[in-house]
Amino acid sequence: MNFSEKLQILRKSKGLTQETLAEKLNVSRPAVAKWERGQAYPDISNLIQISDIMNVTIDYLVRDQQCMMSVSSDETTDLDELISFRLEANVNTYAAFMNETQSTRLDSHDFQYENEDYTYHDTYVGGEQFAGQEAIWKTGKAQYAMNYIGRVLEKEFNVNFLKEALRAADRKMPYRGPEYYQSGEYTYKCAVNGDFLWFQGYEEIYWHDKKVYECFFHGGTINP
Repeated sequence: MNFSEKLQILRKSKGLTQETLAEKLNVSRPAVAKWERGQAYPDISNLIQISDIMNVTIDYLVRDQQCMMSVSSDETTDLDELISFRLEANVNTYAAFMNETQSTRLDSHDFQYENEDYTYHDTYVGGEQFAGQEAIWKTGKAQYAMNYIGRVLEKEFNVNFLKEALRAADRKMPYRGPEYYQSGEYTYKCAVNGDFLWFQGYEEIYWHDKKVYECFFHGGTINP
């Protein structure tokens, strides 16, 4: 994913219009529009301000497929294990049409997956407009949780494509789906502020050039 795509998704994830972002940067709205179309590039002072506003590094903004993990070495072993299990659970539950379980709330859809000490549970309500939460426990103690809310925007939305994109998540982007995924007429994009310890994100799906789906999410690790 290049700078123009990242800027557009990050701006939307913050709920900012092009005009509002332009005011924060003390530039014109057409300047922001040109950045997002890839017709121009901000100078270093603007890049610094953008990184501060979006809570991402300049490296992430200017490098394609930049890994967003930034954790200290004493946390690496446990965190790597947690991330690996989250990715494993992801391809064994909703995204893979597997392990649906009994509803835990009125009219909810629930999925659960276990492997040794770890348990993953995902529960959501709704359909074309939905909200839910996924959480992970280790030996019965909560380790991680993520809340999400999203909606279908157009009739061209394809849930099978969404699940396909979610199954493509990797260690660079273990939150929902990858930064960018394309198949046939559909394109999935995702941007995240923060890292696995504490993050906010936004994902969207396009059918050709039409946006047909969006979802906001936030989460992080939990101290027992």
